[in-house]
Amino acid sequence: MRPVWTVRLGRQAEQDYLEILQWTTKTFGKGQARIYAETMARAIEALEDGPDVMGARTCDDIQPGIRTLHIARQGRAGRHFVVFRVTGSEIDVLRLLHDSMDLPRHLPAVGERQS
Repeated sequence: MRPVWTVRLGRQAEQDYLEILQWTTKTFGKGQARIYAETMARAIEALEDGPDVMGARTCDDIQPGIRTLHIARQGRAGRHFVVFRVTGSEIDVLRLLHDSMDLPRHLPAVGERQS
């Protein structure tokens, strides 16, 4: 039996999601925003299989315990990372950040827990 993982979106990750979709709608239209929403959702849902899902990377060089998963997967394009941390059997999605961003600058301080 596979372990059960709980994936939680933090407040900042939810805000990132909304802002990404607003920008995508404004720039590319509603249809593309719907496609990108689904692409991001699929990447987040993939974490339900655990933090070692294909494509996930440990990024201790950014901050201890930080992992990333690029949303471009299964033939879908995308320019964002799901930035997450594992706590027990829970995966906390901290941010959804564009792959050109300085990731450490946009993460909570070590030990700071996001809700």
